[in-house]
Amino acid sequence: MFQQLAPLLRQRSVLLTITCLEEDQIRVNVLPKKLADSENAALTTPMSFTGTAAELDAQLPDAIVSFVASHLELKNTLSRAKEEMAAAAKAAQDEAKSKSKTTTKSAAAATPVKKDEQKTAEPPKASLFDTPAPVSASPTSPSDSDEEAENLAEINEDEETEEDEALVAS
Repeated sequence: MFQQLAPLLRQRSVLLTITCLEEDQIRVNVLPKKLADSENAALTTPMSFTGTAAELDAQLPDAIVSFVASHLELKNTLSRAKEEMAAAAKAAQDEAKSKSKTTTKSAAAATPVKKDEQKTAEPPKASLFDTPAPVSASPTSPSDSDEEAENLAEINEDEETEEDEALVAS
């Protein structure tokens, strides 16, 4: 039994309690002790075995091997998870720093445009066949207004084509 507990004992203290329950029943509790207050509570989960002396002699060593193996695996998994989270946090911080540096550099590299170089856009000339766009009370997204403008342009083209055909026919 102690050979099976040795890997766990190398890492932490273990409290064993042995209690007689009934005539021939015995309970053995294995309680791993916490190493630090910040340590995960799962690493100190106790295990309890109950049986006759003969049953405990036969089955307790295998049960302790399983318990110790699970405990060590959990400890390794928690350590790996902490390392991965720390690495991910460091990578995110580095990425944020590099983005802020490139943003600062690109803002500093940009030259202001002089007023002489700015061009003013001329408003589009209205045609006789243009119809005013309907005013909508509800706000539209840019894609909706683009689609609406395309639809109006198609309607105008259709109307122009029909008028041209009517003039040719007469």
